[in-house]
Amino acid sequence: MADTDTKRRTKVEPKTERPRLHKVILVNDDYTPREFVVMVLKAVFRTTEEEAYSVMLTAHQKGACVVAVFARDIAESKATEATDLGKSAGYPLLFTTEPEE
Repeated sequence: MADTDTKRRTKVEPKTERPRLHKVILVNDDYTPREFVVMVLKAVFRTTEEEAYSVMLTAHQKGACVVAVFARDIAESKATEATDLGKSAGYPLLFTTEPEE
């Protein structure tokens, strides 16, 4: 029998990382009416009346509140849409995004 060298080949599979999620944050202001904030939360983020009121109240009491968590592009587009609704109505309503930890 002839000596044969057999080399073991290992297949390297690249690990794919899940995209990092981003939080959409409602920033409190003293000028936008509560009812308008609730309406925006329901329209853009599809929350119920109770959820929207709770988010609005938390932002009012603590200065800011996480509304939802999405992939970065979705979070940014929803934050922009909600902020633009406030601007078009003449309110300083502000939604921001930041990476989730």
